Amino acid sequence: MPSTELRRKLAWLIGVRAAIGTALLGSGILIHVDAPEVLPLSPFFLLISLIYALTLVYTLALPLVDRHQWLVDVQLAGDALVTSGFIAVTGGINSLFSLLYVLPIIAASMLQRRRSAMMIATLCSLMYGAIVLIQYGRIDVAAAAFWLRGPAVALPSGYGAQYTVATNVFAFLGVAVLSGSLAESLRRTGASLERASTELANVQAFNQHVIDSLMSGLLTTDYSGRVLTLNLGAETIIGYPASSVTGRNVNEVLQLPPDLVRALETRLDGARSRRADYQFRRGDNRQIDIGLSATHLVTSSGRAGYLFTFQDVTEMRRLEREARVRQRLAAVGEMAAGIAHEIRNPLASMSGSIQVLRQELLLSDEQAQLMDIVVRESDRLNDTIRSLLAYARPQRSGVARFDVGALLNDVALLLRNSTEVADGHIVVVEVPDEEVWFEADEGQIRQIVWNLATNGLRAMPDGGRLTLTASFEERPGRGSGAAEDGADVVLRVGDEGVGIPEEELDRMFQPFHGSFTRGSGLGLAIVHRIVSDYNGEIRVTSKPGSGTTVEVRLPATQAVGSGTWAAGGRQREVTDSRQ
Repeated sequence: MPSTELRRKLAWLIGVRAAIGTALLGSGILIHVDAPEVLPLSPFFLLISLIYALTLVYTLALPLVDRHQWLVDVQLAGDALVTSGFIAVTGGINSLFSLLYVLPIIAASMLQRRRSAMMIATLCSLMYGAIVLIQYGRIDVAAAAFWLRGPAVALPSGYGAQYTVATNVFAFLGVAVLSGSLAESLRRTGASLERASTELANVQAFNQHVIDSLMSGLLTTDYSGRVLTLNLGAETIIGYPASSVTGRNVNEVLQLPPDLVRALETRLDGARSRRADYQFRRGDNRQIDIGLSATHLVTSSGRAGYLFTFQDVTEMRRLEREARVRQRLAAVGEMAAGIAHEIRNPLASMSGSIQVLRQELLLSDEQAQLMDIVVRESDRLNDTIRSLLAYARPQRSGVARFDVGALLNDVALLLRNSTEVADGHIVVVEVPDEEVWFEADEGQIRQIVWNLATNGLRAMPDGGRLTLTASFEERPGRGSGAAEDGADVVLRVGDEGVGIPEEELDRMFQPFHGSFTRGSGLGLAIVHRIVSDYNGEIRVTSKPGSGTTVEVRLPATQAVGSGTWAAGGRQREVTDSRQ
C-alpha cells in the first residue's frame, strides 16, 4: 500500500479510536450515575485515559510509519489489549464489550493483509480466553484482577463458558477471514479501478493533445447555438480565449454569415454539413479569411448539437490571387516580348527614313513640324518597346556585392536633382550605421528603388515626405537578423500621397495599369518581375489619403532565379490598412 494511503487510513483509525473513547466515556458516566455498583469507575476511566494517551502517541508517531511499518502492528495490538481491559472490568465472560474485539480485527484487514487480521484475531482469542480462565480461577493472578473472581459475579456454568468462548473465538476468526477477503477484494478492485482511471485519463489527455495540436479550429455547440468547447487552434484563429466565449452564441463568436445562420435554425435543412467562406474580424481587430464547415455533433445518445471546423485561409487566398496574377503577367510578358520584337525593327526603319527625308526634302514649316512629331513619337514608342523588353526579359549586367545603404543615398541624390522632385518634396534616407551588404545586379536593385520612388513622388503632387529605408530583418520563424540564412534584405519606400484604393491593389503591378499621366505604365510591372526573379516578395500597405508604403523583401543569401518568369518563389502581398 502506498505510504500516503497508509497514513490516511491510520489517521482515520486514530480519529475513530478517539470517537469510541469519547462514546465510552459518556456512556460510562451515565451508567455510573444511575447504577454505581454495576460499573467500577476507577479502572474504566483509567482505560479511557489510556485510549486518549495512546491516541496522542499514535498521532505523533504517524510520520514515522513510512519507515517503520511495524508501528501499525503495535497500534493494532494495543487496541486489542485496551479492549481486553474493558472486557475485564465490565464482567469478563458476561461483558457486553466483547464485540469490541471486532474493531481491531477489521482495522488490521484494512491496513495490512489478511495475515495481519488473522494474527490480531488470534491475539484477541488468547486474551479473551485468558480473561475467562482468570474468572474461573484456572489462572492465579495478582490482586489487580480481584474483580474477576469476586463473589458478586454470577458466572455461567463450565459448559456455558466453554460455549461462549468457542463462539466468540469462532466469530473473531470468522471476522478476520471475511474482512480480510473483503479487504483483499477491495484492494484489487481499487487497483483495477485506479489503473482503468489512469488509462482513461491518459487516453483523454492524448485525445486533448491531438485536438489542441490541430491547426484547424474545432468548436462545439448545443442546438441552441451556445458554445460548449473549443480547442487551442480555434482560440488562435479567432483571437479570443476559451473562457471569454464559452456559453456565448456561436453566431456572435464566429460572426457567421446570414445564410449559414438560417441553415442552423433549420438543423442544416436536413443536410449533413454546410460550407461557408467569409471574412472574420479577430479579437485584435485584424481581418482574416475563414473557411468553415458546420455539421451535426453526434454522440452515443444521438445528435446533441453542432460541430464547427474552420481554418484561417487568408494565406491560401493570397497565394491563389498571386497565382492568377502570375499567370496573367506571364501571358502578357510572352506576348509583349513577341510584339516588341516584331515592332522594333520596322519602327527603327521608319524613324531613320523620316529623318533622311527631312534632311533631303525642301519642306514648309508645317511639314517640318509634322516630321519632328513623327520622329519624337517614334522615339517614345521605342522607349515603350525597350521597357517591354526589360519587363519580358530582365537582363543582368553582372552580379556583385554592394552596400544597399549607399545605393539608396545615390538614388536619393539623383532624385533631388531630377525633374520628378517639385517644390514641397522631401527625400529622406534611413539606413543603419553598418553596411547592408547584398549580392545581386546593382543596376536592377537601383531600378527597383528608382521606379518605386518616382511613383511615390508622383503620388504627392502637392509635396510631401518620401522615405527610403534599408535593413536586415529576420525572416519569420528562421535565423537572426544578419546576413545569414533566415535573414532578408528589406527595402521600404514610403510616401504621404493620395494612397491606393482597395480595388486597385490587386491590379497595380499589371502592365500598362499606371495611374499617372507620365510614364509607360510598366514601372511597377518591371519591379514585380525583378523581385520575383530574386525569389523575393512585395508587400503594399496603403491608406487612401494618408500615403502608401511598399516593402520589398529579398533573401539575403538565396540563389538568384534563372531569369525566366517561372523562377522565384514568393511574389507579393497586398494589404489594405484602411480602418
